[in-house]
Parts: sequence; structure tokens; C-alpha cells
Amino acid sequence: MSVSESEVRPVWYADLGDGTYRNPILCADYSDPDVIRVGEVFYMTASSFVSTPGLPILHSKDLVNWTLIGHAIDQLPGEYDDRVRHGDGVWAPAIRYHDGKYWIYFSAPDEGIYMTTADHPAGPWTALHMVKEVKGWIDPCPFWDEDGQAYLVHAFAKSRCGIKSKLQICRMSPDGTSLLDDGRIIFDGTDNHPTIEGPKLYKRGGYYYVFAPAGGVAVGWQTVLRAENIWGPYEDKMVLHQGDSPINGPHQGGYVELESGEFWFLHFQDREAYGRIVHLQPMSWENDWPIIGLDTKGDGIGEPVLVHKKPDVGRAWPSRVPATSDEFDQPVLGLQWQWQANHRPQWYSLTANPSHLRLYAQPLPAGTSTLYNAMNILCQKLPAPAFTATVKLTFIPGLGSGFGSDTEEELAGLTIFGHEYRYLALKSTEEGLELVFATGSGSKESSREQVIARVPVAELARTIYLRTVAVEEAVFSFYYSWDDVAYHRIGNEFAAVPGGWVGAKLGLFCLQDKQADETTSQGFVDIDWFRFSDEKEGGSL
Repeated sequence: MSVSESEVRPVWYADLGDGTYRNPILCADYSDPDVIRVGEVFYMTASSFVSTPGLPILHSKDLVNWTLIGHAIDQLPGEYDDRVRHGDGVWAPAIRYHDGKYWIYFSAPDEGIYMTTADHPAGPWTALHMVKEVKGWIDPCPFWDEDGQAYLVHAFAKSRCGIKSKLQICRMSPDGTSLLDDGRIIFDGTDNHPTIEGPKLYKRGGYYYVFAPAGGVAVGWQTVLRAENIWGPYEDKMVLHQGDSPINGPHQGGYVELESGEFWFLHFQDREAYGRIVHLQPMSWENDWPIIGLDTKGDGIGEPVLVHKKPDVGRAWPSRVPATSDEFDQPVLGLQWQWQANHRPQWYSLTANPSHLRLYAQPLPAGTSTLYNAMNILCQKLPAPAFTATVKLTFIPGLGSGFGSDTEEELAGLTIFGHEYRYLALKSTEEGLELVFATGSGSKESSREQVIARVPVAELARTIYLRTVAVEEAVFSFYYSWDDVAYHRIGNEFAAVPGGWVGAKLGLFCLQDKQADETTSQGFVDIDWFRFSDEKEGGSL
């Protein structure tokens, strides 16, 4: 298959090619990032909430150019097999390298604190182990001290346990599998650092340091605590804030020291529909306190940089970005794709029609009736502030669906998905095949959906190109084409909104209104390719 460079080239690069980089280094929703250096290689992980596979593992040689190399978990622990639990799942992981192994700790806010290990970050990772079954203990980070003692620092979610703005340290077994006590509160940020969370524990030069954001995701700042004893008392200092920069609420992250002696800090910025995008800041030390970013006012508090000299890693590395476009030429799903809940093998195939992704029509969970509740939406993150995404698909409704039958309806298409969403899809009905454009919204309590435009489709015209064009501020328009040349706009513009602690997502889906039985057969959609470009025009009106 011939594919032009413009159809598949990345739509965001952080590496400017002249020895400098721009922020964000990852213009995609990698929430709550944590980072380590092992030798000459850097590894990052991030929250994945209800998406599976979860706990993405990213790899870099220079902290600027990143690729996705795997996931630490394939399925979520707990009750995620029969419904979507928006906003739950994997919260705020920490990744560490200790005793020749890689360790990740994370919280599921309603279940407890889990850990997993691997000999290599690309996996395989061990089965999840419950370190402590507890509600509302979040953002765990392990620490092994020089004397062999082990500890775990964490924050609290008031929504689950009634506690907020406090950090706690527990003694942990040296093998990292259990906590040895009920913990001790080491800092109360209620007065000066409210909503302090996401702690990362380090030791340097005789001090224990806890890096933790406070003040809230959208408008907060980065706090650092230090003490000569791990139990405190801890001094506190604001070390990074928005200042005069456009980077609001520089939030949760972690730091690394390079072989060159430089220090660098990764953190996220909340960009609403774009999610929590990742920034890289230079870090220095003054009087045993870190300064993150640049201290432009001389007050000891850093401000984020927009463009800066790249980290000194001894050589230049090629520009790299996580994969986005997909030709579906491999027998396994690309790492950029994630489902909305624990996934099942019968949902899809990459071998039934080689070089195509086949999505089989699935019923919605019992008691639900909108796309908001669909478990089998195959999603990926928004990759840039502005882009065009196009999918080529062929929809084959099941026997007994639509076309005069009263048994079932089936639907396959493209969505921009969050707490509010739009989708453009082919639908089989009793009257025949049609193209529908729909709007919907949802919460944990309810959801609603309405078709706002319909286009009749000839019975045999089942191959279609669906396109969405994003401009700044995550405003989307939708288009369709029968030949990939003339594109026709449908519906009004849509300002995307976030989902449950996540940014809006691009999604592919195939649904039916009830499970196929002996009188029907299951329909499917074959997806030939999914491509991003930086084209700004969607087509004709």
C-alpha cells in the first residue's frame, strides 16, 4: 500500500533539531508522569485510569524524544469486566530501579496499593501484587534507604477516605510486597500547600526530599519538603510555579540526575481536552533546595521554560515520537491503542482480514443505551493542538440486522470522546444503511445521546472515509468521503471536553443493540488504516 509522507508524519515534535527543544515534550495525555534513569536510558510511566492495556512504558535517550515500548498491565484489577468506571482504575504510578529490577507502584483508589516488577521495562511484568488493601490511599512511591530499610510515601483522596492535603510515610518490607505499620503523617499542607499530593521521595546530600504538587491541578505549584530524618520534621518550599509563563499549574512529576551532572524535572500541565501533557524543565540546586525551571525574578522559585537547550547526554539522538497513525499491518495492536475497560479477545481481530483491524459488533453493558457506556471503544490520545485524523473503514452488518429486520441495529464509526462526545458512524436500521452524526454526554449517574444529522447510504456503499479536523482549543469538525478525494462536512463544530481525569480521545467502535443469537449473525467493521496529518482543511461543505 502506497502511503504519502504527509499522511503519516507526526503532527508534533518537541526536538527542534538545532540543539534545543520546545515544551511540551509529549503533547499528549500522559498524566502524573514519573521518570528514572538507568545507565544511559530514561524510562517513564504515567496514569492510565480505566484504559487497557495500562501503565504505559516510554523510553528515551535524551529526555526529549520518547517512544512507547510497552505497558506494565494488560487488564485492570477489581471490577472492570462488565462496565466502564470512568475516572477510576490506575492512579499516579511511581517507577523505580532497585536491586536489578524495575518496580512500579500505583493506587486503585477503591481497591488499594499495587506493585509489579520486571527485569526489563518492556516486560514481561509480574502479576499485580496487592501491597495494601485500603480505600483512598493514593499516589504511592517506594523508597529503599542505604541501610536496607524500605518505606512508602503516599497521599490521600478525600472522596474515598475523608482525608486531604496530608502526606504519610509507612515502613515497607525490604522486598516491597507489604507495609509494616499504619504509617505516620509527615506533612499537613492544609494551610500553606492545600491539596498536596503525588509525592516522590528521594535522598541527596544528607537530606530526604519529597517532591509534591499542591494547590490543585489547574492552578497549583510544585512544593519540595526536606528533612535530615525520614520521619521529619520537614521544611517546605515552593520551587516551581506558573509565574509569568503560560504554563498553568505545573504539576506532578519526578526528577533525574544525568551522568553529565545536570538535573531535569518532568511534570504535567493540565490542558483540559488535550489532557495532562508533559513538560521538561531544567533543575538546579541552591542552598540544598532545588529550583525547577528558570528563576527569572531571583526569588528562588522557578518558572517553566517554553524553549530550552536540550539535556547534555553526550551526543545527539534522532527525533522520535510515540506512534499514532496505524496501517494495521501487524498481527498485534499498536501500543498507541487502548480500550475503555478490561478487554476481551473476541472484540477484534488483526488476522481475519490481513492488513486490517476487524472490530466485531458488541452489545452495550446491561442497562445502558449510549456510547458513553461502551467498553469496546478502541481509543488513543489526542497527539497535538491541531491535526487531521482520517480512517478508512468497511462496515458489514450482521445477517438479521437492519434492512427490514426487527432484530437489531448495528453501528460502526469514529468518535471524539469525553464527558461530552460526538460520533460519525455508519448504522444499519430497519430502513437500510445510513450515516449518522450524533452528540452525547455522560457522568457516573446518567448519560444521554441524540442523532443530529443523517445521510442515507446506498445498500452496497459500505466503504467510507471518516475524518475529523482539530484546531487550537480542541475544536473539532467532522467530514465523510466515498473516494478519499471529495470530503463533505457534517454537523457543527464541537469543542471537546475531558473525560474522567483524562483528556478527550479519538475512538473507533462497532456496536449492536443486543447480542447476536441463532437468528442473527454478528456484524463487523474492517478498518484499513487510521492516519494523522497536519492538514488544516477537511474538505468541501
